[in-house]
Parts: sequence; structure tokens; C-alpha cells
Amino acid sequence: MTKPDPLALFELTRAIWEEPTAPFHEAGMRRVIHALLEPLPHVSVESDEFGNLIARYRHGTKTARWAFAAHMDHPGWVRPPDGKPGEWTFLGGVPEPIREANKHRIRAFGDFAMWDLPVGEVRDGVLHSRACDDLGGCAAIVAMFHELEHLGAETEVYGFFTRAEEVGFIGAMHLARLGTFQDQGLTVISLETSAERAPAKIGAGPIVRVGDKTSLFDTGATEEILHIARESGIAVQRCLMAGGTCEATVFQLYGLTSAGLCVALGNYHNVTPDGGIGAEYISLDDLAGLVALCGEIALRTEPAGRTRVAELLKERLEKEIEEYRPYYARADV
Repeated sequence: MTKPDPLALFELTRAIWEEPTAPFHEAGMRRVIHALLEPLPHVSVESDEFGNLIARYRHGTKTARWAFAAHMDHPGWVRPPDGKPGEWTFLGGVPEPIREANKHRIRAFGDFAMWDLPVGEVRDGVLHSRACDDLGGCAAIVAMFHELEHLGAETEVYGFFTRAEEVGFIGAMHLARLGTFQDQGLTVISLETSAERAPAKIGAGPIVRVGDKTSLFDTGATEEILHIARESGIAVQRCLMAGGTCEATVFQLYGLTSAGLCVALGNYHNVTPDGGIGAEYISLDDLAGLVALCGEIALRTEPAGRTRVAELLKERLEKEIEEYRPYYARADV
């Protein structure tokens, strides 16, 4: 799958970046995602009882092996259910001294508020926005569906858009606890924008995430994704990304095979290096690479794929044994 033009990708998904969101206040984002997917004849969208969106691309008779998950919320201020007029509570991971010192820098949207920061500005290929986490993941899934539709691809793949990730993965837990997808043998790939930490670099390509702060992801799925990237000529980074915990950890706790992909993020949760508040930022080229990789993964519907990756690695190692036999056969061992 050809990597989409980064600026065209931004324009396609602009409505996602412009829509305000916060934990438990994702209704607007749901409407935007519905609207962006509605024109696609092979994509269906439904909600579960908690308000997560479950989208499915299906064209032909092949069976889905993959689901991509991203969350629709971002840390923000909300009015408590029984709070006093003018009272705000912050939901999400920002240190209390930083958020309290900048409480005057918020913009309200009814019962919730976000930092008053640029909605979406592109400068030198870098997208600066009040929320990249995890609107980047949502945008990648939407763009992947559009690319599959444009190609007329005969495949089946799911997209999960979850709620309230920032306060404890509540949407992902609701979705996983349904038990609907465990029996299908799906591998769920969590898509994130994750804080840039060495060796990951913004602008060096999407990241195949081997784990997060809490757990390691399925080795077979991770190796298959790396194989797909190499085979497709998509430049990727392979990193742990231990700055936080993502939904892949939650899905595998409930019996689903999980893997992770992300793009490196600056100003994670809007916190600047000097402890202030600023726009998050990501490379649009990294995001475009993520879309292309997701599309390539979605096209791989053969159930033996993960086993085949292990076989290829074994074949390579067997060849190396033979290649170096003249050296070790005469070595002083």
C-alpha cells in the first residue's frame, strides 16, 4: 500500500483534530468518525452499550485476523456529576502543580474543557495540536479504511474507537469484557502517539512497539508486523516505549492477542520540557507511514502468517550455521 501524502492525510482527517474531546465526553468525536466513515460502502459502524465504536471493513469472503484500537479521549477538565457551578475536575495524567498553575488557560465546551491551544497547525511537516493523543490513532484507522476502500481491497479488518482511556482504559475494558472477539482469534493492535524517548525519534518512521510501561506484547504478532514492514519497504522503528501503559496491555489481560504501533510524540499530555503547557506535536510523515503499515497488515488474512514468520527466521539462522561452518569447524574449541 502506498504511503498517503502527509498533507492530504491531514486534510482528510482534519475534522478529528478540530473536534474537542475529554474522558466521558466523546460524543462529538463519535459523530465525526461516523461522518468520515459513512461514505465508505464496505465499512459498517456500530456502538456497544458503553459508547465505544466498532467499525468493520469487509469486502469479499476473507476473515478478519486484525483489529486496530485507538481511544477518542484526551486529558481534560470536566464538570463533576454533582459539582457546584464553576467547579472543574481534571481527568488524565498531568501533574497537579502544572495543571493548577495553568488552570486559567482553558477553553470550555459545555460540561468539559481543554487547554486553550492550537487546534491543528502544520509547520515544516510537523502537526502541532492541543490533542494528538490519541487523535492520531483515530485518524490512522479512519485513513486506513479510506485507503482500503480506494484500493477495493478484498479483506476484513476491524477498527475499535474507545472511550475514557485516560482514566483507566474503561472503554477498552468494556469492549474486552464483552467476549465478542476472543473466539474470532483476532490480534488487536493498539495505535498510540507515545512520548518520544530514546531510541525513538520523531520523524524516523512509525514505531513497532514491543511493549509498554506495564507489559510486553505478543512476540509472534510483533515479529509478523516487523516482517510485513520489511517486505513492504516501510521504514519503522522497534522500541519498547515504556513511558506509559496502552490498551494492548488491557486487551491481552482479557485473553486477546495484542500488539502495539505508535508514532513518537512531543509534549506528551501537553506538558512541555520546562513544566509548562503546550501543544502536542507529531510528524505527519510518521503518521502517513503508520497508515500505510496498518493497511499492509490489514491485507494479510492468511492465518498461518505468524507461524511463517518464525519459519523464515529459523531458515535464516540455519543458513548462517552453514555459512560460518568453515570458520567454526577449524576453530580451537
